[in-house]
Amino acid sequence: MHADLLFTGGPVLTPEGRTATAVAVTGDRITAVGREEVHDLAGPRTEVVDLAGRLLLPGFQDAHVHPVPAGLELTQCDLTGARTADETLAAVRAYADAHPDREWISGGGWSMEAFEGGTPTKELLDAVVPDRPVYLPNRDHHGAWVNSRALALAGITRDTPDPADGRIDRDASGEPSGTLQEGAMQLVGRLTPPATPADRLAALLHAQRHLHALGITAWQDALVGEFLGMDDPSEAYLAAARDGSLTARVVGALWWDRERGAEQIPELVERRAALSHGRFRATSVKLMLDGVAETGTAALLDPYLDKCGCATANRGTAFIDAGQLPKYVTELDALGFQCHFHALGDRAVRDALDAIEAARAANGPSDTRPHLAHLQVVQPTDVPRFARLGATANIQPLWAAHEPQMDELTIPFLGPERAAWQYPFGALLRSGARLAAGSDWPVSSPDPLQGIHVAVNRVTPEGGDTPVFLPGERIGLAEALTAYTAGSAYVNHLDEAGEVRAGALADLVVLDRDPFEGPTEAITQTRVSLTYVGGAQVYAAQGA
Repeated sequence: MHADLLFTGGPVLTPEGRTATAVAVTGDRITAVGREEVHDLAGPRTEVVDLAGRLLLPGFQDAHVHPVPAGLELTQCDLTGARTADETLAAVRAYADAHPDREWISGGGWSMEAFEGGTPTKELLDAVVPDRPVYLPNRDHHGAWVNSRALALAGITRDTPDPADGRIDRDASGEPSGTLQEGAMQLVGRLTPPATPADRLAALLHAQRHLHALGITAWQDALVGEFLGMDDPSEAYLAAARDGSLTARVVGALWWDRERGAEQIPELVERRAALSHGRFRATSVKLMLDGVAETGTAALLDPYLDKCGCATANRGTAFIDAGQLPKYVTELDALGFQCHFHALGDRAVRDALDAIEAARAANGPSDTRPHLAHLQVVQPTDVPRFARLGATANIQPLWAAHEPQMDELTIPFLGPERAAWQYPFGALLRSGARLAAGSDWPVSSPDPLQGIHVAVNRVTPEGGDTPVFLPGERIGLAEALTAYTAGSAYVNHLDEAGEVRAGALADLVVLDRDPFEGPTEAITQTRVSLTYVGGAQVYAAQGA
């Protein structure tokens, strides 16, 4: 039987290493992996792809990403390219001038490091947009920047109390200063015009094209539901799955409403059944346990430090009661749900592991494959628990490098001991833990090759003279690629993908070179040439 597609003439990354040079695909499956003998499967109608020395590997999978909000932001006031305060304000002014008919100026993606203390003021926005409300989430989407008009419309004054799950930043006189953290974002976010169903579907398909161009064939959407003004992407996924425009394989993590308890579990069961169709399966539940370190909302076992290095009273924010979490996770696990935790601080990581341990004790072994995303600060004594409990470490490698947000807004407030526990990729691997990888896009770039560069080098893709960030936590190129392929495929229960082997789904990527042949410092220069899902080409670079 002749193959439909034959790759030849270059290295192939298999579970055994780069031992093959040819791969045959028939229908949506890989039918042969080997060397010259595979060429015998070529027939008159076989499409032959000459790798010409380029590396063929499994399609990348992003284990933690938000494509619909990312796609929407790309069509709004997109600030992700601005590096300084002046550049950010110029971009806001330019967008407002170009869209005089917009009732609100919305979008986001600004960098905290561009502003002193990571908290820009309302006066800065008032100077560029004085007449319309402005609502701009920052890069990590745990805080938002607003102008005076937006604060007035929301009725936020010096007398407005902080919500239980958030903080209104205030100036020295007690007046709202212009940034809203965590749950306080919704005080303004709820007033912004919602996207239409057509907008959300267009955003999903726009994001999908971008992700395919980066070699991504599958992902886990880390927030399927409504949260702090973000639109629920579920109907967009369902529409795309039904009409065939969803070419990626997607797992949806249903949002756990942190204002409620176990009474919402029957609703999650109903949503899982209603939303699973074709290439979209809503089989995971997202439990956001804490915030982020830069704003002091990541949950820590010991208090944050102040600018002088002295302990404060702040240990961050726990969004879900640690005493109830084991009960919730045990019930979700018994119902076959995967638990997808946002766990950034060491207290949140421990709470998640404790909950998984309770579920294991109550339910016995299961194939629910829980995973913890972000893992910025992990107590060394908790590292071995990942392997012991079968909990996957879901890493976002781009964050594990020296850059202003790390050096100015994080390390001084953690102190040297805890700063050395950040993003322990190497320690987790050495302990036997399984790594998956994701981007958290639009928080950071969704390009897996940029993330792989940082995982291997522990410096930003831009390089420069910055020192290596915790060099003992670097991992090898093969291990980083595995995290983005087989590791994330495991988390996504896509056992028929993630590896190049006979019988597997033909979700494949061709790079423009073999990164194993160059120095690790050059990984960042690698690009994707071709992307296939189920043997169908979904992306081709110009000239590929």
